[in-house]
Amino acid sequence: MLENIRLSFQGIWAHKLRSILTMLGIIIGIGSIIAIVSTIKGTNEQIKQNLVGAGNNAVNIQLYQGDWPLDMTWQDPPDGVPVISGNVLEEIKNLSSVADASLYYTRNEYDAVFNGNKTLNGGNILGIDSHYCNVYGYQITGGRGFAEKDFTDNRKVALLDKIAASNLFQGEDPVGKTIEIKGEPFTVIGTIAQKAGFEPVINSLEDYERYAANNSSGMICVPDSVWPILYRFDEPQNLVVRAVTTDDMTDAGEKSADILNSYLMVSDETVKYKGEDLLEQAAKLQELSASTNQQLIWIASISLLVGGIGVMNIMLVSVTERTREIGLKKALGARKTRILGQFLTEAAVLTGMGGILGIGGGIGLAYAISSISQAPVAISVPAIVIAVVFSTLIGIIFGIIPSVKAANLNPIDALRHE
Repeated sequence: MLENIRLSFQGIWAHKLRSILTMLGIIIGIGSIIAIVSTIKGTNEQIKQNLVGAGNNAVNIQLYQGDWPLDMTWQDPPDGVPVISGNVLEEIKNLSSVADASLYYTRNEYDAVFNGNKTLNGGNILGIDSHYCNVYGYQITGGRGFAEKDFTDNRKVALLDKIAASNLFQGEDPVGKTIEIKGEPFTVIGTIAQKAGFEPVINSLEDYERYAANNSSGMICVPDSVWPILYRFDEPQNLVVRAVTTDDMTDAGEKSADILNSYLMVSDETVKYKGEDLLEQAAKLQELSASTNQQLIWIASISLLVGGIGVMNIMLVSVTERTREIGLKKALGARKTRILGQFLTEAAVLTGMGGILGIGGGIGLAYAISSISQAPVAISVPAIVIAVVFSTLIGIIFGIIPSVKAANLNPIDALRHE
């Protein structure tokens, strides 16, 4: 085998221009497929990141009535919806796909939060437990977080995110200052921000509106123990779970919702807990372009077929050129399998080199497309491995006919060949 490989490289080097032109179809085909697959993978990862977020793997589970979440601002909680107990929360935390879980209340308020004459319009007010920041991936950027005493003593304290702090205090340090929430004074004890600096990629007006709507006015967190001071007692909570991995998010959301629904005793069957399935949304968006992507790959594969025909053509020429050499080898006792192996190895080496050069060209082409169109790129290692194996197989498949022809030559006729 090593001798055959050495002879193959010797033959390729002896006809450099011819070999490069023969490999060109393989190089273009493999390069095109690598570039397409890398661009597709990068786009799919961007879709997934934009929907899932910064990698905190958080899944939000809310109480729905039909297709819409129940808004406690305008609606009373239905009869038969119990407050989620500590035992139920522990049952959810024990799920294999759940790393942590948190209960919280939420309101979107207008003209309910003030600092002097400054107000927070459309901001989110949340009543959170001690696990919320960890589940959602928030860290303290100033002051301190909630302590156990804040919950047990029903202290009226608050945490602000960057947007809320900016809107209410306009550059001043908010820690230690007092704000008013629905007429009640709350002391700001800290500021928070997400640990991962997630910046969604904005490619359309819809993307901008989605993220602007979620981040326009900021967020204020208070201990869930003081929520009844602002709103009502025994209000149904929302749940957020942090999945062990991104791929576990769907499972964590569905199983957590199933546990909560098992404790409902409502007459209205449309009232139930549902988890937002961000991965399913991402998959649906990715599937929209799947048929187009497959067509592009098939079109690129045509050049591989053309390259394979080129390999067969050049190997037939090589057999004709080396007819006397083949005849001499057979006269000296070389078997058919030896001749067959030599020419098959040469065809495989030729296309294998084309595949390797095509990989380099494909990666370069993918990054060139990315720099021009701003499309993300994610190089696919499996695609690279498959490309090399596939290109080598093309050499073997299209090299069979020339190799069989060489192996079946009559040694006497071959030695007489001019």
